Amino acid sequence: MRKPKIIRMVFALGLGCFLMVIFYFNSSLKPAPETVSDRSSGQKSRRSPLQALYDGDQAESAVQAIHQGRRELLEEACHSYTRKRRVLIPEDLKHIIVDDQHGLLYCYVPKVACTNWKRVLMVLTGVTGSIRDPLAIPANEAHIPGNLRTLSEYSTSQINQRLRSYLKFVFVREPFERLVSAYRNKFTRSYNTAFHKRYGTKIVRRHRVNPQPEALEKGNDVSFEEFVYYLVDPATQREEPFNEHWERVHSLCHPCLIHYDVVGKYETLEQDSHYVLQLAGVEDQVSFPTLSKGSTRTTGDMAAQFFQNISPFYQKKLYNLYRMDFLLFNYSIPAYLQFR
Repeated sequence: MRKPKIIRMVFALGLGCFLMVIFYFNSSLKPAPETVSDRSSGQKSRRSPLQALYDGDQAESAVQAIHQGRRELLEEACHSYTRKRRVLIPEDLKHIIVDDQHGLLYCYVPKVACTNWKRVLMVLTGVTGSIRDPLAIPANEAHIPGNLRTLSEYSTSQINQRLRSYLKFVFVREPFERLVSAYRNKFTRSYNTAFHKRYGTKIVRRHRVNPQPEALEKGNDVSFEEFVYYLVDPATQREEPFNEHWERVHSLCHPCLIHYDVVGKYETLEQDSHYVLQLAGVEDQVSFPTLSKGSTRTTGDMAAQFFQNISPFYQKKLYNLYRMDFLLFNYSIPAYLQFR
């Protein structure tokens, strides 16, 4: 009677050992959490920015809490205001810059410090050679296609791998301050003749009564009111997509399709930029350029002045156009608007 019992015990023990061996080999084949190698210094693999953000052992800080709150608010807004989800296509990824060396994905938004962020990434990716000061890079060089790779240039599997394992960040700004900043930069600066020809002449032709021949030819005196009429005109977007300088952030960076780990804000630019560089472990290698004290950047008060001559009817049409950016990134309706 004892033999069958002993046989069963030996069999059970052998089976247990066999399963443990299988488990050991399976676990050894699983990829370890991804790390980032520092090629420039030859150091061994280190913790990736994504691990630095989400690892449970990091000390809680006020900055972390702020960014967690922004992620949660964005997720809630996406659930509340977007009905249909769709699959990302390469066209959606043209604004996402890739830093493979440090495991970063940055969606750049024009008029939200994107020139300086591109400069920083050029330093980090080694495009600039020995240059370590971002401000030593001319602004026009930061925007040359090909200096930095975008996510749309990768294969589908490479895209998915980077979306899963890289730190994804975007910087946003109060929508109407960004819009006024774009207008000031592109339509009131004499050197932007390409924009005047490309968009100014069209705006004058469509939205000015009895335009002068010189204005039709040069398009260099577009008023803010005419710019607003152009934006809210349904024919504008039927004809072609908005230029990236006044395109909505949700259309450039697709925050309801891509889970951004850090949502930086122009209003807290220095703090948020330092946080990203800290997560990437490069805060001792490069500093984000600070805004100069004499800067003529667009403020809320300045935006209010530009909206003084916009009727409540057109204010509301413009707000509806940019409504999703207000909602997704938790910006209040500006107090100077009169359509309420």
